[in-house]
Amino acid sequence: MSLTLNKMQLILLPNPQQWPDLLRRPALEASTLDKDVRRILLKVKKGGDKAIKKLTLDIDGVKTKDLLVSAAEIRNATADVPAGLQKAIGIAASNIEKFHSSQLHEERVVETMPGVKCWRKSVPIERIGLYIPGGTAPLFSTVLMLGIPARLAGCREIILCTPPQTKGMINPAILYAAQLAGITRIYKAGGAQAIAAMAYGTESIPKVYKIFGPGNQYVNLAKQLVQMENTAIDMPAGPSEVCVLADETANENFVAADLLSQAEHGPDSQVLLVTPSSALAYKVKEKITQQLANLPRKTFAMQSLLNSKAVVVNDMDEGIALVNEYAAEHLIIACDDAESLSKRIVNAGSVFLGHYSPESAGDYASGTNHTLPTHGFARMYSGVSVDSFVKKITYQHLTQEGLANIGEAVQLMATAEGLEAHARAIGIRISQGKA
Repeated sequence: MSLTLNKMQLILLPNPQQWPDLLRRPALEASTLDKDVRRILLKVKKGGDKAIKKLTLDIDGVKTKDLLVSAAEIRNATADVPAGLQKAIGIAASNIEKFHSSQLHEERVVETMPGVKCWRKSVPIERIGLYIPGGTAPLFSTVLMLGIPARLAGCREIILCTPPQTKGMINPAILYAAQLAGITRIYKAGGAQAIAAMAYGTESIPKVYKIFGPGNQYVNLAKQLVQMENTAIDMPAGPSEVCVLADETANENFVAADLLSQAEHGPDSQVLLVTPSSALAYKVKEKITQQLANLPRKTFAMQSLLNSKAVVVNDMDEGIALVNEYAAEHLIIACDDAESLSKRIVNAGSVFLGHYSPESAGDYASGTNHTLPTHGFARMYSGVSVDSFVKKITYQHLTQEGLANIGEAVQLMATAEGLEAHARAIGIRISQGKA
């Protein structure tokens, strides 16, 4: 049975066999974009800075002289950011740094048997590229989310690409946040052309080893394509999404606000309400109508609601199974026993517990990272952390005693696999008494 919740479907007691269709995300348009994005990548690969400037003019309507943001532009940005916003950005930066600093730790040396020691070491990825959108919502918060853990990880080079605004300038809040995060090399380049620049390198923009950051469908497809050409990316990405798991104790005003806070991201975002309370679902319907009326980004939210659903389930057990199947980027558990229920969650990018933990807090300032797996990738990917900016190298050190202890096992296994040279590399050391 299906009714209309504004432009958001209300699904009552669906059969589990209906779940795959019910939880399907908005279709990604990668196939139709493939030709355009590949053409942009090729233009930048061949034309470098000149191609980026031409694409910026053709696509964004902005003429750029120098791609690199000058030191003066970065300094002057502070004067254009209101004091209150500067303070808010400072609070967010402090919390993000505290949380991500806790992820730094010394690796243990493990003696697997006498004379055989193994350990691993975190080594920073030397060159990192950050992409920050600057369109309808310039995401200066993402500068903090990516720049701070990159700095903590010890990355030697961190560059940032972001599209210029109408007069060829960068949003001041983006520049201010970049200063706070310790990023000073910022380039005026957006869209797929910015991803190409960081993947291939140009006269001005250096080639990086790994690219991070959200973007539109052009940016996301460009990231996926350059990943096949020896440039790593943070994770596959689709439109942003939130799932709210709520029971009868939830506040309908809070739930409606949480759903709309994600719906306003863009027309291809998706929100999902899962609840065993049909009464709550109908109350949320009413509150969405009220709150939507006064929302500045009402048009985006209304389009997003076309992709969205409120699902009434039989009980909380079924609700948990449903949200685990969905694997949301953001999961809000709006229940009195949220902490207990959260122990049963196995698929989610980031989880918000209780009635006073809105997803907005994590998006900006609680300390956790908001760069998270979308489109169901939370089943196998984690959000960005300090670990995202390092690679792990393993080490081992064997003494003569250690080689003697492990040697026979290695020789037997190598011989059984038909790799005699492997076995001899052990045997020659044992026979000659050298380790």
